Amino acid sequence: MALESLDELLEEELKDLYSAENQLLKALPRMAKKASSSTLKQAFTTHLKETEGHVKRLQQIAEMLEIKPGGKKCKAMEGLLEEGKEMMQEEGEPSLIDAAMIGAAQKVEHYEISGYGTARAIAEKLGQDRIAQILQETLDEEGATDEKLTEIAQGEVLSMAMSAIGADEDEEE
Repeated sequence: MALESLDELLEEELKDLYSAENQLLKALPRMAKKASSSTLKQAFTTHLKETEGHVKRLQQIAEMLEIKPGGKKCKAMEGLLEEGKEMMQEEGEPSLIDAAMIGAAQKVEHYEISGYGTARAIAEKLGQDRIAQILQETLDEEGATDEKLTEIAQGEVLSMAMSAIGADEDEEE
């Protein structure tokens, strides 16, 4: 398919985001189940509810633009989620696995932040102010999730991992 307009580019970006969010809907329950930190578990559960809202917003935008949001597979999200799945299958100290999952989740968030930022910028350029506003709402939530994951990592998970590793190293001596 040849892109011939910003309208077509916006449609492609929205389809990509729609696919990405739907893939994430399937992954977040597994991530919440695997997390050993109750704070991380809660963050993944909260983000699942937000992601459901993101999908609804994308459906709303698709209706406004009279397009179908489906029909495209976001290969980038597929790859990011596959990397996260590999981390969840690792054996090891639960807090280390949590730290690895946070890293994988933040890669997903950064991808989404980029995608929503791009779509919002295109919508603004097209004079689609309401659509840009809706995309900004999701962009704000994605940014807040990224910040929350950083807080959990720095405030709890990495300290627990350090303690667990230190305890293991002390036992070996």
